Amino acid sequence: MEYYIYNVPVFVMGEVDDDVDLPAFCQEVEEILPSTLLKNVEVVYVGQFPDLAGRSAAFSNGAIYMSLAEPTNFDMLENFIHETAHSLEESHGWDVFDESLRNEFLTKRRRLQEILEAAGYRFPKAYFDNVEYSKKFDEFLSEKVGYPTLVSLTIGLFVSPYGATSLQEYFANGFEKYFLDESQSVRRISPVLYRKIEEIINDET
Repeated sequence: MEYYIYNVPVFVMGEVDDDVDLPAFCQEVEEILPSTLLKNVEVVYVGQFPDLAGRSAAFSNGAIYMSLAEPTNFDMLENFIHETAHSLEESHGWDVFDESLRNEFLTKRRRLQEILEAAGYRFPKAYFDNVEYSKKFDEFLSEKVGYPTLVSLTIGLFVSPYGATSLQEYFANGFEKYFLDESQSVRRISPVLYRKIEEIINDET
């Protein structure tokens, strides 16, 4: 079946969960995101994709790939907005990932290291100082520490624990929360990131 988000085709390959209403999902995206923010998204695929490797969604070569297995429209919406953020790295990355955002992120990462060590969790300092994605560091946070624990330890530090994973995920996670009625939380917790999101919106409208 084929749907549209603005003029972007959405191809569904398989049966979605009974609680997912795809026409409503497409409409919700249009109500939340200005069409100009989708300028790097050419197509959306919803299906079963082995290359997602356990992830719910991914952006690659102009396409957003989303899993059929998402249980609700809100889960679909979170994933779509998150991957839209990654799509914007192609045209705005040079401006977004500058020294000011890196410094904000690394300051939070080093504070996270202190918090985790106080709670009895230890991991090499080099991983906390690396802004790029690391599977080992991701697994340390998600499996060794666990997101339920991270939520309680990172309140007021990251808008959600996944933002600690890498600089790119810090941006995409904040972008997602900004558009899901948490913009003031992003502004309070991550002011530099908030300013970057506002600049992108202003540039594209």
